[in-house]
Amino acid sequence: MPLKLYNTLGREKQVFEPQDPDRVTLYVCGPTVYNYAHIGNARPPVVFDVLFRLLRRTYGEASVLYARNITDVEDKIIARSREEGTPINEITQKYAAIYNADMAALNVLPPSIEPWATKHIDGMVRLTQQLVSKGYAYPAASGVFFDVGQMEDYGKLSGRKLEDNEAGARVAVSEDKRNPADFALWKFAKEGEPEDATWDSPWGRGRPGWHIECSAMIAAHLGKTIDIHAGGIDLQFPHHENEIAQSECAHGEPMARYWLHNGFLDMDGEKMSKSLGNVKLIHDLIEQWPGEVLRFALLSGHYRAPLDWTLDLLEQSKTTLGRIYGALRRVWDAEGGEASDKSIDKALNDDLNTPVALAQLSRLASEANLAADAKDAPKMAKARAELLAAGEKLGLLTLTPSAWEQGGTDDDKARIDALVQARLDARQAKNWAEADRIRNELAAEGIEVMDGAGGSTWRRV
Repeated sequence: MPLKLYNTLGREKQVFEPQDPDRVTLYVCGPTVYNYAHIGNARPPVVFDVLFRLLRRTYGEASVLYARNITDVEDKIIARSREEGTPINEITQKYAAIYNADMAALNVLPPSIEPWATKHIDGMVRLTQQLVSKGYAYPAASGVFFDVGQMEDYGKLSGRKLEDNEAGARVAVSEDKRNPADFALWKFAKEGEPEDATWDSPWGRGRPGWHIECSAMIAAHLGKTIDIHAGGIDLQFPHHENEIAQSECAHGEPMARYWLHNGFLDMDGEKMSKSLGNVKLIHDLIEQWPGEVLRFALLSGHYRAPLDWTLDLLEQSKTTLGRIYGALRRVWDAEGGEASDKSIDKALNDDLNTPVALAQLSRLASEANLAADAKDAPKMAKARAELLAAGEKLGLLTLTPSAWEQGGTDDDKARIDALVQARLDARQAKNWAEADRIRNELAAEGIEVMDGAGGSTWRRV
């Protein structure tokens, strides 16, 4: 089954055909690193990680180039630097490392390329020069602006007419712009701004506008026209619309052939916002829930639809994932099988239909249980292989069943291991009262001790 993706630009599902099967290019807008990322920020990297895995299986790992950028120059970063009295690069390095650690906890594969905006200032200046020289941009008192009126099909991605457009959320309305929808390519430095946030340019010292960053980094690493550009629906306008304007007017070529956008993530039916106090940070959530539970929850809805993030969703995800790991445990020792089931690929090839793919994963778990009930060794081996192969496609089942069942922090596991060993020592010394006391202590914590010929193991129940 060919891969079909909903192309926002064409407003329909289209068969994906790369320009060059030996060099498939994917770009996803990355974080602005000035603070911890919230769980809504995790939906694009998790969803499009599934796409990245699918493309690598289809075209080969070496043939897929995936870039996810780091925005390390922006007004919020400057404000954070002032608040803390900390150099900008220390802030951006700190939060970029935290972001990547959070993504790793969600089993998101590292991108092939992670370009940082400040490493591409020269490219942004050159791109701005091209636009000025072609008449698509103009210098003004506060910076250099793109003239949206000069692009005939401006608005083709979002479907917005020029007269309906307003300046984007990150673009300050300025009296020296020709049109309120014109946006900054280069912003002149203001008095008192830190030196480490400004650079020289032909028009004066300053820093790039937000939109120009992605255009320059894409051209530098992936080319003038890429296969897939993806990101959240909130970026469709103005960010992605303005990327198209800059890149296509400068290069005279389409920027991306397929545009993918994931839906919003709501909190208990409400939009996530600081004013409502319902912002959930990834960094906090992974202290409370296994990373795979968060990933499972993010994949439980179709990526283009809104997803309501609730406690019930997390609990249901953990329960379902626990049942699947339970089935895997029952066939864990039955090695040597081969996976041939294509149901996961069929679902993902249909515009990344992860809800159907997760349903197929549950079906494979049921088949594993049936094989274990029948003590059918060949079927158990095949079921193990099928579950692990399906899990890899979705970024799930990366733990051993015992590691999943034990959970908790390393320190907590070490403490429980020590208690289990102490109980075993008491049993060997025929100190039954002490052995029972320790077992009861563990049971009170929800820890089940399982005695076997090879010793004692434990799991959380």
